[in-house]
Amino acid sequence: MTHLSYGGMVGATIMLIASATPSLLPRDWYFQCLVAGGAAAIGYGVGTFLTWLARFMVSREQPWPRPQKFWWWALAFVALWDSALMIHWYMKWQNEIRDLMGIKHLDTHWRTVPIVLAVIVLVFLVLLVIGKLWGRGVVWLIRLLRSFIPARMATVAGGALALALTVLLVNGVLVDGIMRALNNTFAAANNETKADTVPPTSPLRSGGPQSTVSWDSLGREGRANVALGPTVAQLTEFNGAPAMQPIRVYAGLDSAPTIDAIADNAVRELERTGGLQRKIVAVGATTGSGWLNKSYIDSLEYMYNGDTALVSMQYSYLPSWISFLVDKERARQAGIQLFEKVSAKVRAIPEAQRPKLVVFGESLGSFAGEAPFGSIPTISARTDGALFTGPTFNNQLWADTTRNRDEGSPQVLPIFEDGSLVRFIADENDLNRPDAPWEENHRVAYIQHPSDPITWWNPTLLFREPEWLKEPRGRDVLPVMHWIPIVTFLQVSADMAVAVNVPDGHGHHYLRAIPFAWAKILKPEGWTEQKTLRLLPRLSTDA
Repeated sequence: MTHLSYGGMVGATIMLIASATPSLLPRDWYFQCLVAGGAAAIGYGVGTFLTWLARFMVSREQPWPRPQKFWWWALAFVALWDSALMIHWYMKWQNEIRDLMGIKHLDTHWRTVPIVLAVIVLVFLVLLVIGKLWGRGVVWLIRLLRSFIPARMATVAGGALALALTVLLVNGVLVDGIMRALNNTFAAANNETKADTVPPTSPLRSGGPQSTVSWDSLGREGRANVALGPTVAQLTEFNGAPAMQPIRVYAGLDSAPTIDAIADNAVRELERTGGLQRKIVAVGATTGSGWLNKSYIDSLEYMYNGDTALVSMQYSYLPSWISFLVDKERARQAGIQLFEKVSAKVRAIPEAQRPKLVVFGESLGSFAGEAPFGSIPTISARTDGALFTGPTFNNQLWADTTRNRDEGSPQVLPIFEDGSLVRFIADENDLNRPDAPWEENHRVAYIQHPSDPITWWNPTLLFREPEWLKEPRGRDVLPVMHWIPIVTFLQVSADMAVAVNVPDGHGHHYLRAIPFAWAKILKPEGWTEQKTLRLLPRLSTDA
């Protein structure tokens, strides 16, 4: 025990207990172990630092006494007792979250408790060893500096220098190495092809006959986007009228060396296929890997009986959760380049003959999709409709609109300028909220779940309580969820890893509300709510 800080262990115990509190989504025991072990390690570091700081600030000629064994035993008793309470409350809260989302309860067999505690301790010890090694490096640096400058100056300068060197090392070596490895890994995955995905035989699809981009260049998600979707027979059967074959054009990351050139390829495909002569031209902003929520596209194709054209492009190999942290500039450029080029082609058509131009995107795709616009009125003026799901904290337009929401409306479901141009919804029932006129054309909507960690994760969670935890909780968030410095950040970060592993309507799983939103935004001729309900079983988020 002499090698451990008593103040550090107090901090670890407090953070360990706090880690059991509920967050946005259900956490299986292995994620709880990571959160609890990480929280305990951070608590140890904070407690150790505060202990050192107190001693540093108070001058003493005699060394500070170490806590007696009694205090260690008392702390051990408290830690064990609180650990038992932590597991009890963890299971209770997790099952309450599962009830909100219609998920099976946790397996509450107590035989798993020793395993959970062992893994938590293991995670804590691994992080503790890393922290102690870093601390020894700091001490060595301080001792070196004391040879040249006074002791207290050396302590402050050594700590600051060690922190700066660590940041430089992590950013310049570790992160670069990890990103190279991830990029290589996902580049290999991009060359794979999903099951039941074969090259199209229609010239109305990229990668098919007469296409200016090759099938191989489309990437894994691009091949799925153009090869699948409702057939002419399915559309005809559903609508009871002869359907057209929907146009789907796409340009992959391997089709050109720059974002600008990739966008040019996509627009060239749109012109080649006659997409500008369809009723709807839909600009789909993808996630990094090129993924699109298929329910967006399929809904439009059913609503317009195939008289549609999708145009989209890929700008990264990385999946959304990595791209939105490290690749957002490429996403922004892709969103701007693709929309501006498509918009220019549409505007060149006489107004009476122009197709409707709409834009959509999910997650990082919503960031890319709103990038060409500076405000909600600009989206409304330049499109015939826009629909975004699961926006991220990087979405500047979304953030600005939410920040400037009407007084009294909550952050999780804001109202902006009395809903005249844009509606924020959690499900289709919110489309009529508020009970006020909604611009007849050029409507904009955001779908965001109160329990979506992709939307509510933000680095500021570390040390600042968000508005959505000061207000009454959203419909699928437990009232007992409260903000705890550092801990809530860790919890929501862990939630991001399982954001789509929940039923539709929760977390980052968006499907049911999408066709309702499209119908309300575009008001397709002859379309009814009964048709939307019949359409739902035919939709899925992935190919």
